[in-house]
Amino acid sequence: MSSTLTNRMLDASAITLSGLCLIHCLALPALAVALPLAGLWAEQEWVHQIFALSALPVTAFAMTRPFQDCATNAFILLAGTGLALLIGAAFLEPLHCVEAPVTVAGALLLATAHIRRWHRHHETPEAMRPNQ
Repeated sequence: MSSTLTNRMLDASAITLSGLCLIHCLALPALAVALPLAGLWAEQEWVHQIFALSALPVTAFAMTRPFQDCATNAFILLAGTGLALLIGAAFLEPLHCVEAPVTVAGALLLATAHIRRWHRHHETPEAMRPNQ
C-alpha cells in the first residue's frame, strides 16, 4: 500500500471519528428529550471513554507520519491539544462539570488538524512529498 493511500486512509479515519464524536456530543442530547433510552446511553461514561480511546491510536499513528516540517508541527500541536482535551474530558473527574464543552472543543481541534493535514497533502505535488 502506498504511503499516499495510507495517509489518505489515516486522515479519513480520523476525520470520521472526530465527526462521530461531534454527532454524539451534539445530537444525542437532543434525542434524549424524545428517547429516554438514548438519554441514558448518552450519559454513560464508558461511551465517552470509548470514543476518546478510539481517537488515540489513529491520531498517534498520524503524528508519527511526517509530511512537511511546518505542517507536521502544526498538526501535532492541534491534534495533540484536541486529543488531550478529549482524553481529559472522558477520564478526569475534575472536568466532569464541563465535559461536553471540553469534548466538543477537543473534537473540533482534532478534526481541524486532520482536515488541514488532508488539504495540505492534496495540495502538495507528489514529487515534493517526503518518502514515507
